[in-house]
Amino acid sequence: MSRKKKYSRFAVITAVTAATSLFLLSPLVAFGFELAGNIVLEGRYFTEEPKFAAQKEHNASIVLEPELYYAFSDGSSLLLKPFVRLDNNADERSHWDIREASFICPAEDWELQVGISKVFWGATEFVHLVDIINQTDSVEDFSGEEKLGQPMVHLSVPQGQGMIEAFLLPWFRERTFPGEKDRLRSEPIIAADHPLYESASEQLHLDFSLRYSDTVGNADFGLYHFMGTSRDPDLLLGGDMRNPVLLPSYRQIGQTGLDVQMVAGDWLLKGEALYRTGQERDFAAAVCGFEYTFYGIYESGADFGIIGEYVFDDRADKSLTVFNNDFIGGFRLALNDAAGTEILAGIMKDVELSTCMFSAEADRRFGEHLKLHLEALFLLDAAEQDAVLPLEQDSHLSLELQYFF
Repeated sequence: MSRKKKYSRFAVITAVTAATSLFLLSPLVAFGFELAGNIVLEGRYFTEEPKFAAQKEHNASIVLEPELYYAFSDGSSLLLKPFVRLDNNADERSHWDIREASFICPAEDWELQVGISKVFWGATEFVHLVDIINQTDSVEDFSGEEKLGQPMVHLSVPQGQGMIEAFLLPWFRERTFPGEKDRLRSEPIIAADHPLYESASEQLHLDFSLRYSDTVGNADFGLYHFMGTSRDPDLLLGGDMRNPVLLPSYRQIGQTGLDVQMVAGDWLLKGEALYRTGQERDFAAAVCGFEYTFYGIYESGADFGIIGEYVFDDRADKSLTVFNNDFIGGFRLALNDAAGTEILAGIMKDVELSTCMFSAEADRRFGEHLKLHLEALFLLDAAEQDAVLPLEQDSHLSLELQYFF
């Protein structure tokens, strides 16, 4: 099949999917539901040829992410947020998920949320160690920022300026991984459809977490404990000599985490730390950093912030992330203009190895409904013993045109 015919078929499929979804959702709007969301056209250009024979060179995709909201007269509400991506070249990147589908019931002294939802914990900019409730959607984003929807019962009880939160998590979500044809994949391939579990209950294991957050002076902090299935699988070698694969193994863990953010004049001090038990051996990990902002630079309305972070994991090469002993330096530029123009960039350098990574993202709105988003990821001088070595030829630029409705 020619490239032209392939792209034509892809365009037809995406157009039909978008039109069908809006058609199915429109009757709900007539019954009092509020419809919002966005449609994204994305292109990814890789600066080098694929490292592995089965991989495709570039990607073009479309994302549909509608959001339906309904508020009842008693103050309770319903929220539905599905997610669909169709990719012309990728193996596993064409996928769908229910990011949120929850019923929210507020009361005078508490709030109960039941269904599928997303919860974010963290304070630092580039690495989020303590964010554990939702599973990572690795086919979406190498950075680990994108998350799958998590079934939960979430109870929130205000305590003055603080909050006590309890989570029951009845269904475990397995991590997604890039496939054989995808860029930014491991070698050997991770066989996501052949998971191993320490618990006999496997995905049905009931996880639990309790968190307390509060504000003391100029500092915001959160402290939690989690018991259940680790979101970060161990990767065990499987398959055979001719076709080796990595098998994700999900262990039972206990994890205590802390995130802190404090304002001190033009300084913003940030930190995250955790202690985990049950995954081979007990270990600790932490990331700490700062952001110093110059406001109104050159007598303009723009702000310029300098960011510095350090990440440490005492498991070394078995770290939670590819960063286990790394310095990260970067900047944030916010023009504070009507278009909301903002740039965030950073360089991550391994302290012990030669590996260096540069990432950047920029956003700018065009009118009320359009937004342009640019991302760049460049891997420089990857060390042979580094886990990121399979990605050494996957430096790329990503351009997204987002339409909000």
